[in-house]
This record gives sequence, structure tokens and C-alpha cells, in this order.
Amino acid sequence: MTTLLAFLGIAELALMLLLLPVSLALFAFWLWMLIHAIQNRGLNDSERIVWVIVIVFVNLIGALIYFIVGRPRAQAAASLPPHST
Repeated sequence: MTTLLAFLGIAELALMLLLLPVSLALFAFWLWMLIHAIQNRGLNDSERIVWVIVIVFVNLIGALIYFIVGRPRAQAAASLPPHST
């Protein structure tokens, strides 16, 4: 009985060992941006829904766009004094 690793050479194994941490880091970044968009108090409800849809359907590119455009709005909202009711 042969295993899958028996068919892989050194180059393929090295490539797999390199790509696994990179893909896990990219997935963690995507998940971080998705959670951040959901919890961003600097966005109103419709903007939040649009950002979540963009991040989910455009994947890494959507997360990068949110990191550059949408994330600074959370930092601006955090610097404002709290609303008094």
C-alpha cells in the first residue's frame, strides 16, 4: 500500500511546508478583518453589511481593501467621546 507522501519529492514537500504557514496566516488575517468589520462601531448598519459581503465574497482582496479603507473608521470612532443619552 502506497501513501500520498511516497509520490511527493523533496521540492513538493518543501513547497507544502512553506505554503502551509503562509496560507494559515492569510486565513487568520481574513478572519480578523471579517470579525473587525462586524464589530466596527465607526460603521453604520448598512456599511457594516456591505463590508461583510465584500470581505466574504472577494476574500483576501476584500480584506485588504477593508484594512486600508474601513478599518481607520474604527480608530476614528474610538477617539470620539462616548455618546451621552
